[in-house]
Amino acid sequence: MRLCFWLVLFCVISPVVATEKPNVIYILSDDMGFSDIGCYGSEIPTPNLDSLAESGLRFTQFYNTGRCCPTRASLLTGLYPHQAGIGHMMDDRGHDGYRGELSRHCVTIAEALKPAGYRTYMAGKWHVTKAVDPKTEADKANWPLQRGFDRFYGTIHGAGSFFDPNTLTRDNEYVSPYADPLYTPADMANGTYYYTDAIADHASRFVKEHHENSGDQPFFMYVAFTAAHWPMHALEKDIAKHEGKYDAGYDAIRDARYQRMIDLGLIRRDNTVNFPIPSNAKETKHWDWDKRNMEVYAAMIDSMDQGIGRLVESLKATGQLDNTLICFLQDNGGCAEGYGRGGMGGPRADAPSLPALADDYLQPHMTPKQSRDGFPMRTGKGSMAGPADTAIGYGEAWASVSNTPFREYKHYVHEGGISTPLVVHWPKGFSRRGDLETTPGHLIDLMATAVDVSGATYPDTFHNGQKIKPMEGRSLAPVFRGEPLQRDAIYWEHEGNRAVRVGDMKLVAKGAKGPWELYDLSVDRSEQNDLSAEQPKLKKQLIAKWQAYAERANVLPLNPSNKK
Repeated sequence: MRLCFWLVLFCVISPVVATEKPNVIYILSDDMGFSDIGCYGSEIPTPNLDSLAESGLRFTQFYNTGRCCPTRASLLTGLYPHQAGIGHMMDDRGHDGYRGELSRHCVTIAEALKPAGYRTYMAGKWHVTKAVDPKTEADKANWPLQRGFDRFYGTIHGAGSFFDPNTLTRDNEYVSPYADPLYTPADMANGTYYYTDAIADHASRFVKEHHENSGDQPFFMYVAFTAAHWPMHALEKDIAKHEGKYDAGYDAIRDARYQRMIDLGLIRRDNTVNFPIPSNAKETKHWDWDKRNMEVYAAMIDSMDQGIGRLVESLKATGQLDNTLICFLQDNGGCAEGYGRGGMGGPRADAPSLPALADDYLQPHMTPKQSRDGFPMRTGKGSMAGPADTAIGYGEAWASVSNTPFREYKHYVHEGGISTPLVVHWPKGFSRRGDLETTPGHLIDLMATAVDVSGATYPDTFHNGQKIKPMEGRSLAPVFRGEPLQRDAIYWEHEGNRAVRVGDMKLVAKGAKGPWELYDLSVDRSEQNDLSAEQPKLKKQLIAKWQAYAERANVLPLNPSNKK
């Protein structure tokens, strides 16, 4: 009798294992720089991300891969991108590291966590398959539901209009945002279809539906915003909040960010340089146009933060916030590409010149040919960004502001291309609040972290017996608790741009034929003082280390051309 009593009491006071497992939410933004959110020095208000940071952690030396699809492949699999088959973009370059398809020799976080009892959800940008116009179910083999997710709402392709995104998909079927019975204006946060809102609204919906239907299980959710990737599209109500904010100009905004970053402790004045923005990047003749681009960019980030706030509220409302591990990070640095910036544009016409599109029309183009209501797309200087009939990027000068105080941009593996915020929030998982974490990390660590905290077992084989490559990352859970992380090195390669970091020493090269440069990031985080001539022995050692990685991780041949 006494034994039975204690067994009953143990069962009452000890929750089942499933209830102890945390939910895991990874939130990824698109084409944003290290200093673009408030808690990392920005003038753009991001109160919801700031709140998560205040009651969690901010990493100051976390890294991505420098480009959108390699980052997504790496985040999802815990491998370096070439090992996952996506060393470049969605094109097959004739080698296993460059197939443009997520490999079957890897598993996604969703595939790894489902056997541990997790439900799995995704909202947003997928971008790890060439099959964006599938004809058969076989073509969807690398779509989210076929790679471990129970529910999906988002885009299969990598970029597009925020008002009329192409490849918009619910679960396994394309859907028009204007003929969707499951997401109508009444469901929309602003009553108007805007992709950033749609991603956040569906993520919030998944949280609530999970609580109602599967509340006895933990969940994993991947939320991949397309903000603030070009085209610069935003709702007028959000743009209005930022009008005039950038009147002071590129350098003044960048100087203010630099000082705030120092005041916040994110960087140090003695190991960074706020070097000048290239004069040829500044739009002195078209300043009103270019400051509008940054106002819209700010509005896009503002809108995303609002959506993250709604997601957090859904967790609070369902009692799930405290035991949910939330990580926010970015896929690459600020984007200096010249999308939509060439030539001269102009104001919108007084009336549409093209027929309106039917509600059930499925947008086939990354950049639409027209807006839904019949206005042709406008690009070039003088076309004020924001509305659905514009297609413009914010350019190199503003990307320099985004990447304060680092060198280079998206595509490259100098610090400006690969440095990302990492905001971590998990009240039940660790007791640190508002701390800065200086341990270097990489998004390959997110798989290892999810496997660790979930109690999942990373598989040796999967996909009908296919051998699975071992994880490359390290769990960040000890770091959350203030413990050290043991790591040999972190590696990069994209489009011939190469790097390896060991401790504080970083070897980096720009372009397949560019010379190797060597930096001590502990005293030179902005990569201004090349030590390669002073330390030839260390340079040689790190070159050999990078070469060994490249040979084992499907990186070679370096930057092959498209086989077509």
